[in-house]
Amino acid sequence: MLMPCEIAVKSVVPSIRAFVATELTQSYNMKQNDVAKLLGITQTAVSKYTSHVRGATLKIDQTEEIQSMMKKIANQLANREITRQELVIKFCEVCETVRKTGIMCSLCKRSDPTINVKTCLICKPCDKSKIKK
Repeated sequence: MLMPCEIAVKSVVPSIRAFVATELTQSYNMKQNDVAKLLGITQTAVSKYTSHVRGATLKIDQTEEIQSMMKKIANQLANREITRQELVIKFCEVCETVRKTGIMCSLCKRSDPTINVKTCLICKPCDKSKIKK
């Protein structure tokens, strides 16, 4: 069984990068090399994200809230208003929101077919003390 954070690293984080990279190249007309520097990845990775070769496992831009969060990240990057540390925190916030909305549940179910996604409370906001130990 994979932990939710392991699934997020393999699917959510690449999806965030893909959205942000695409936003920077399309809405801000940035070159892939510049996007790569801002995201701390290679130009080849940016190319794969923007051509949907990478980061397409999970469609995370399903809610206005998540789209807005990722567009804000792209805007802050384009305007050089965010530090590397702040970028990491923003990615974590998006990932947490994705998990809370249940968008990632199908991947958890694929990882462990015994999970009942209707009753699972690991990622969703709740009183974690009520989870059976």
